[in-house]
Amino acid sequence: MLKIILPTIMLAPTALLSPPKFLWANTTSYSLLIATLSLQWLTPTYYPYKSLTPWTGIDQISSPLLILSCWLLPLMILASQNHLQNEPLTRKRIFILTLITIQPFIIVAFSTTELMLFYIAFEATLIPTLILITRWGNQPERLSAGIYLLFYTLISSLPLLVTILHLHAQTGTLNLMIMTLTHPALTNSWTGILSSLALLMAFMVKAPLYGLHLWLPKAHVEAPIAGSMLLAALLLKLGGYGIMRLTMLMSPLSNNLHYPFLTLALWGALMTSSICLRQTDLKSLIAYSSVSHMGLVIAACMIQTHWSFTGAMILMISHGLTSSMLFCLANTNYERTHSRILLLTRGLQPLLPLMATWWLMANLTNMALPPTTNLMAELTIMIALFNWSTFTIILTGIATLLTASYTLFMLLMTQRGVLPSHITSIQNSNTREHLLMALHIIPLLLLILKPELISGTP
Repeated sequence: MLKIILPTIMLAPTALLSPPKFLWANTTSYSLLIATLSLQWLTPTYYPYKSLTPWTGIDQISSPLLILSCWLLPLMILASQNHLQNEPLTRKRIFILTLITIQPFIIVAFSTTELMLFYIAFEATLIPTLILITRWGNQPERLSAGIYLLFYTLISSLPLLVTILHLHAQTGTLNLMIMTLTHPALTNSWTGILSSLALLMAFMVKAPLYGLHLWLPKAHVEAPIAGSMLLAALLLKLGGYGIMRLTMLMSPLSNNLHYPFLTLALWGALMTSSICLRQTDLKSLIAYSSVSHMGLVIAACMIQTHWSFTGAMILMISHGLTSSMLFCLANTNYERTHSRILLLTRGLQPLLPLMATWWLMANLTNMALPPTTNLMAELTIMIALFNWSTFTIILTGIATLLTASYTLFMLLMTQRGVLPSHITSIQNSNTREHLLMALHIIPLLLLILKPELISGTP
């Protein structure tokens, strides 16, 4: 565990002390080294926890998410090079430092075995994200987006803290392994129902459940590219991971608490997919699509079967890579045309033919075409939900139809059609961007060869 966390912390002096010529090269290569080193967590063991220390332990549920978070740091640094090239050197260093500070918090949040430490790390990831959005966003509306993000997260996670303290007072421990062995502290009394609602609510806002999702499109549209990738790929997964961890503890929970969340998640997947069909803003469209994908994850975590947990795990990993890649592609368009409006950036395929290939691959992955892990995950979740209640097949079926239609709408709007008259000259796509897209899509295509690595089953 320490052989990942200590190099990650030592990335900070690397970013601060590297000579200006080698700043990007040093940080990118060093973080790629950490990412390759983190692949050791994929080795299967007989024990439920790998590399167990008193505070942290790596489970089958947390190891794919940990590797994903280590993998995305070099990609975020790669993606932000272009829009920072005119900034002074100190500002570049501070930007990379913000990206690096969020990394140990995410690693600790995913690998901790103790609820209080999990809460602290879960909340600490908020501060660097807020700095990223409110300092390096593009429009002046970034301040309202930051306030939305801050208050949604804080209002929802204060009850979580109170309930964690209440659990500690009742059971005497917050260790996850011991809490699964003790008698369940949450009974079907009013106190139990309210406290389990408070436990779930913070993660429902973070993962966003439909109805609590309004901070997400705002934050995504205003964030710089690294902030968007971080939000879509890691912070949304914190919510899903928290739901998976805590629903295991609240086993005798009454079904009355599950029904509203399930209906909201499935209905929200349908609603946000249909919102996507009417979007004019490219980043907002991708943000809403991630709401609909995470709705499936929430619905799967609510019914708590082995199949649904497997599907939710695979969908979280593949959605992290896919939506991050879509945000990178939207950013390459934005850096060339300086506009996120779909009407003003259409017809780019004859100008950037290789980028059109990446667009096609990313969009096909997003609409869950075989042979991607997205298809496997969505099918697993749909089968588990259909087994739980046959009525859900209507909602999930319409949601997949709408997903395919808005994905194709996005592809046709950006790549096809008449070139707008105001685009006269455009930069070529460069090697850095192609490498960035390849590093997103290659893991996705390789994971389908051995999906049990990310399936969350020991």
